[in-house]
This record gives sequence, structure tokens and C-alpha cells, in this order.
Amino acid sequence: MTDAATLTRKADFPGLVAPDGSPWHYLDTAASAQKPQAVVDAMNRALGSDYATVHRGVYGRSAQMTLGYEAARRRAADFMGARSENEIVFVRGATEAINLVAASWGMANIGEGDRIVLSTLEHHSNIVPWQMVAERTGAQIDVCPLTEDHRIDLGALEALLTPRTKLVSLAHVSNVLGSVLDARAAADLAHSVGAKIMLDGCQAAPRMALDMAALDCDFYAFSGHKLYGPTGIGVLWAREDILDAMPPWQGGGAMIDRVTFENTTYAPPPQRFEAGTPMITEAIALHAAIDYVDALGPDQLFAHESALARQLRDELRSLNSVTLFGPEESAGIVSFAIEGVHPHDLGTILDEENVAIRAGHHCAQPLMDHLGVTATARASFGLYSDETDIAALLRGIDRTQRIFG
Repeated sequence: MTDAATLTRKADFPGLVAPDGSPWHYLDTAASAQKPQAVVDAMNRALGSDYATVHRGVYGRSAQMTLGYEAARRRAADFMGARSENEIVFVRGATEAINLVAASWGMANIGEGDRIVLSTLEHHSNIVPWQMVAERTGAQIDVCPLTEDHRIDLGALEALLTPRTKLVSLAHVSNVLGSVLDARAAADLAHSVGAKIMLDGCQAAPRMALDMAALDCDFYAFSGHKLYGPTGIGVLWAREDILDAMPPWQGGGAMIDRVTFENTTYAPPPQRFEAGTPMITEAIALHAAIDYVDALGPDQLFAHESALARQLRDELRSLNSVTLFGPEESAGIVSFAIEGVHPHDLGTILDEENVAIRAGHHCAQPLMDHLGVTATARASFGLYSDETDIAALLRGIDRTQRIFG
């Protein structure tokens, strides 16, 4: 096991080099992580010499690819502390996972007058699917406010819950603020009124140890590309008994038991929710990404990135005209604004300095309204980040302030 001080592995990531060979300071990991060479190699093998379809072929390479695909499911289950690989549904990403739960479980279990609880800091992907359910069923959405330091207010959550609350859906870690939810406490509150709880784990999975039994949630989702894996794949975890009771979401091949024109019977989970040819090569590459992250240790990742976030917050606090958002203890994400400088202008100037940040509303417009801004600048760290990235960002901010000063 490595320690936080030695985590940085820039050499493993071919994307961290600018076209002229100089370092590229990538501070947009919360949007999508760079990929280690091990993941690139796994994807190349899966697309090339190892490629075949899965589940249907009787020839040897198809059988081998099927073993690899299902091994990725078992690896994801182990990574999440799931009881069984049957609790792991492969999806295109967390957005699809939340939409699946909303369209299948939500439409079957939420009715007129029922309540769905979200929070002020949610990503649009954890707002819009539930709005669709509410519009179709006559349910109502309740919004849990934030504490003064921009965390989900669990006291306010408890006050919102009623016997009509059917679902609570919250971000485990905010993609804008880096604030960490006390997920087990939130689950206990939801279950106290008989509600289910879903956690958006996109920002938690790449930097925190996961244990579904300890969290005691009902649904959990994350995207592979934020976990140093490929795009086009994500994971939905749900308790096996809940998946068993959920109707299929999409119809087609692979999710059936038997089809006639008179009637169709469906395969058990997780196959019931994986219609069509699956994301074969992406699953193989996700397996490699999980192996890479797990070898470093999620607790070490959290310590490394949190320490960098603290350092950056301290540096920014010393600058004139800078406003910081979010709690002091952040999971590797720092959002800020500079007076008189639009975040997009800052991002453009930083790009000239080989520094990549995110500027905008971060798919969290209700949160922007709460913060009283239209956009923020966001620097987000990964396991490959170090103090040189902070120094480059600060140089770019200094240049920007001189331009706009």
C-alpha cells in the first residue's frame, strides 16, 4: 500500500502530455478522468486480438470473452462490497442507471401524492429523471436544503420525510462542492419512514472505499469514465430482492427467457436490464481500471486528493477577489469565482498555460441559483495530480488577474 505523498503516477497516463511534449495540468477529473496505460492496453486487446461477442457464441474466443465480461461484473461486485454479482447491472453510465431506476422501479412504486426527496446540490442527472416520474405519476418533489458550509442538511432531510416519501436520491459526493454526504445516516433516515434511497456515486467511487452493506442503501450508481475507465459504461448496484421485483426497462435480445408473439418471459436480473449486445470491451477495460485504483487503495486516494484540495483552498483564500464555495474538507474538488472575471474567460486563459479546469454550471443549475452565481470555475484533482498542477493553476490565475485588473 502506498501513502498519499507518493500516489502521483503521471507517467502511467499518456494523456497528461501536451502536443509539444510539455506537461498538461489536467484539473478536470471530476468531469472525466484520464486513463492509465493499463486501461488503454486492456481496451486495445479487447477490441483487437481478443474480440468476439459474448453469451451467444459456441466457439472458443466467444466463450473466453464471455468469461472476461462476467469476470468484470464479479470485479465490480467485489469493488463495491456487493453480496453477489447478480446485484451488478452494466449500464452506459450513471445517467442511464438513474433513468433505469426511475423508469422501472419508480414508475412501478411511486404514485399520486407520493414524495421524492432530492437535494439542492444534485446533478441534473439526479433531478430530471425524477421530475419525469413526478410529472407522469402526480408525485411531488421535495428539496432538501444545504447547511451553511454547503453540505446536505440531514436535520432538514429528517424534517422533510413522511410516510408518503417513497424515494430519497442524493449525491454521495457533490460534483461541484466536493462535500461528502454521511450516506449511512441518510439511509437510516430514509428507511425510518419506509422509503428507498439511491446514491449517485460518480464522485465517490473514484476516491472512496465502497461497501454497500455498510452504506445500507437500496440503489447505487457510478460511471466508468470517472473511475479512470472508458466512456460508455457504468454500474448500477441494487439489492437483489429489489432487482427481482423490478420490471424490465428496455426490450430486445439478451434480456428474455422466451419470446412468442403471444407472450414474452424475461430473464432474471441482471440480464433483464441489459437488452442487446452489451458494452463488451468497455467492461473489460473497466475491470482493468478497478484493478488499478484498488491496488493504490481508495482511502489513500481520498487522503491524497483531499490534501491537494486543502492546499489549493489555502492558496486561493490568500488572493484578492476570490470567492470559495463548499466546505473546507472537500473530496478533491474546489469551486471558486474571481470578481470581475467570468469563469469561461479564466478557463480560456488557463488553457493557454496548459491548465485544464471546468468552467460553467457543472450540470447543477439549481445549486448555482442557491450560490447566487451563473457559473463557477472548478479545479478537480485525480490520483495523478500534485503540487505542480496547483502551481501552474496559480500562475494562470495571476496572469488572468493582471489581464482583467
